[in-house]
Amino acid sequence: MAEPSLSRIANSLITKIASSAIQAASVEIGVYDELQAFKASLLSIKFGILEAELKQGQNPELQDWMMKLKPVLYEAENVVDEFECEILQNKVVNAHVNSITKVGRFFSTFNPFVLGLRMAKQTKELKERLYHCKIQIYSFDLQINTVVDRSVVDEYCYYEMMRSLKSSDCTIPDVIIGREEDKETVIRLLMHQNPCGDDPQSLTVIPIVGMEGLGKTALAHSVFNDQRIDQSFSCKIWVSVTDGFNIKQVIAQIIQCITGTLVEVEEQQINQLRDILPKQKFLLVLDDVRNDDPLKWNEFWNLISTCIQGSKILVTTRNHFIASMMGTIHSHTLKGLCVEDSLSLFEKYAFKEGEEKKFPDLIKVGREILNKCEGVPLSIRSMGSMLFSKYEIKHWELIRDMEFWDLPIANPILRALRLSYLQMPSHLKQCFELFSLYPDDFVFHSSEVASLWAALGLLPSPNKDETLIDVANQCLLELMSRSFLHEFVNFGTSYYFQVHDLMNDLARSIAKDECHMVSSNIQNVPENVQHLSFVEDEFLGKSFTSKSLMVRTILFPIEGVGASNKAFLNMCVSRYRYLRILDLSDSTYETLPLSIGKLRHLRFLSLERNEKIKRVPNSICNLYNLQVLNLVGCTNLEKLPKGLGNLISLRQLGITTKESTLPENDIANLNSLEILNIESCENLKSLFVGIKLPTLRTLIVTKCRSLKSLPLDINHFPQLETLLVDNCEYLDLTMGYDDCEYLDLTMGYDDQNSNLRLKAICLHSLPQLWTLPTWLQESTITLQSLIIVDCKNFLVLPEWLSTLSFLGSFGMINCPKLMFLPNDIHYLTALRYLRIEGCPELCRKCQPKFGEYWSKISHIYQIFIDEPEDIKEDHLEEEE
Repeated sequence: MAEPSLSRIANSLITKIASSAIQAASVEIGVYDELQAFKASLLSIKFGILEAELKQGQNPELQDWMMKLKPVLYEAENVVDEFECEILQNKVVNAHVNSITKVGRFFSTFNPFVLGLRMAKQTKELKERLYHCKIQIYSFDLQINTVVDRSVVDEYCYYEMMRSLKSSDCTIPDVIIGREEDKETVIRLLMHQNPCGDDPQSLTVIPIVGMEGLGKTALAHSVFNDQRIDQSFSCKIWVSVTDGFNIKQVIAQIIQCITGTLVEVEEQQINQLRDILPKQKFLLVLDDVRNDDPLKWNEFWNLISTCIQGSKILVTTRNHFIASMMGTIHSHTLKGLCVEDSLSLFEKYAFKEGEEKKFPDLIKVGREILNKCEGVPLSIRSMGSMLFSKYEIKHWELIRDMEFWDLPIANPILRALRLSYLQMPSHLKQCFELFSLYPDDFVFHSSEVASLWAALGLLPSPNKDETLIDVANQCLLELMSRSFLHEFVNFGTSYYFQVHDLMNDLARSIAKDECHMVSSNIQNVPENVQHLSFVEDEFLGKSFTSKSLMVRTILFPIEGVGASNKAFLNMCVSRYRYLRILDLSDSTYETLPLSIGKLRHLRFLSLERNEKIKRVPNSICNLYNLQVLNLVGCTNLEKLPKGLGNLISLRQLGITTKESTLPENDIANLNSLEILNIESCENLKSLFVGIKLPTLRTLIVTKCRSLKSLPLDINHFPQLETLLVDNCEYLDLTMGYDDCEYLDLTMGYDDQNSNLRLKAICLHSLPQLWTLPTWLQESTITLQSLIIVDCKNFLVLPEWLSTLSFLGSFGMINCPKLMFLPNDIHYLTALRYLRIEGCPELCRKCQPKFGEYWSKISHIYQIFIDEPEDIKEDHLEEEE
């Protein structure tokens, strides 16, 4: 049974109705009393809803009550949204009225009497339905408008507490506990020239097998990153295997690891694998293999088995049959952690370092909780994270004694994870549930996730000086701290991460009635579904039907999979009038229906990578609620729609167009714009001459091959934090004012009026770039990530680079002319990640132990230094 976060919806409704804009507008049309009465009813039962969410697993009748309440709250949300749409529409219309004749009243261009009648009728009906739900609370002994158990009240102060935590407070060290012997065993097998007396010329396959959640992938990662492995294998390849063991996808990942280039593998290109692998002794990790078809394995084996002596394949799998089928030696079977290792791991997650010694009574209860986790690291981390910094013994005893542990859940590991889920605040639960729309092993980017969460109204309201992106990042950090996310990589202002397969299973089991991923294996759509994703093209149109009229999300998460069926598009636009998210990325539509402008609730619209569309109807500029409009990759788009300046709620805009100039005045009117992505605008020569974007935080300019100047007056972009410039071959970011007819991005670093606060910069494929622009010095105390890639003429790193005191990640990749690091590079004490690759002379000087720069960089936590070819050859000769 789904566990909808109804308390999140109730709180959101209460907040909206209490807003000054809605209160003033409701007075204007005569529905103030009706809305306030409805809000009072919500307030009277909101604590009951919270308590019901905690107790519903123990009472089927309570679950039924919540299922009846759910459509009432959803419909109320739609009614309030309609009201907000009217307010936004009149705000735009009145903004275009001449200031002399403008009437400073709400709804001056519409009939407030008609709107008031409609709103009053809808609100009255909703209040009556809510009353019938309210009177049933007494039969369940739930709280109404009074003080409740602290675990319920904590819901309201929880998020404020999380805001006060620094990300470092909830980041767990990257350690593996209790797997030291397992790691050494696997490393010995990998380094042994002939582990089991086989033909020394043959390829060895070593399986790691064990049930889900035991840490097979974590163990493989630890082995993969060990320095001894670096010394033994000239090439390391990591492949996350999909459910079907798609050979083309596996080969594409292998080629990408070796060449650094993502390719679309065709049949004739498969032989490229044979050309690459025999030249190097390699370690290939095939992580999480689930397909037990021997024919597929034999096909892949025939492609890869003719390789250099000593190459190895490390396989992780849950299935002993798969391990036996693939392995050339006996499997290494992973077991649960022993009691003491379980406790050590638990303490790492439940306490700050050293604090566990202060709470012996908690440790005693913790041991009893651990008995229920059966030595499974994922369950242990989940329990520890859930109890982090909660030092009241009654709370620990409550967790230990919950009847939930005795529920007949098929997978015992899911029991602990589900309990951890139940302890989360309501908004975080629903944010987590949305991950069920994605396939296993999907790599998420934080800005995309933030856009979806915001579009569905799942995020708490930002505090002053915060944006919804900040709030979303706080939610992601909280989910990460609870071990719901892994492979979490921080790029200063954004994150990449994955969701563990078991967590994905948990999300799907919880959200199965509301969130549905349509594929060849899962086609039956629930009747009351709210959110839909499609991971295969062929299940659209006639083969797809849904009775639900309340669908809010249409998503195509897999790159290359998109809609082409016109009947499907027409159904989305005509049937799903409450859509918040319409993702038509990778679609092949040449036009969109004009009626798309009637989707008043739409917050997110993407046509990304639609290479056929030539025009977008101007009617989309009537979508005043729209927060995200993504036209990136629409390479045949002749013209942007007229009226972009009307999209007053727009936070993110992505543009690809054939136009030689952008509607910059319209863009300048987007007073909420935070992310601007300009890509593949081949005819664009200049940008932003004199316009201001005071809220812009991220600017991405890529593949604008004619662009010669990027005139960003920093005082016009005071909030800019992230800058990515890629593949602009004529752009020179180091050019001074006197060298360019436009104001370039080169404000002097001693300018007292500068507000530059950049945190992350990536400069990619810029042939004109030979050194770092001087304006970077203005970000001395803010810059956290700096990546320079494929800048073939980059010559020198300035000495002032060492003054970037907060720089945490630094990468120089494929800059072959770069030969030196700054002399004071060791002053970068915050630097945790350094990658130098494709810079032959510099890589030689940074080689471990004997490189002249090694003593200045050896303290850095993660270092990746590419070996020059001659050094690789020397190592190979030594091995032979």
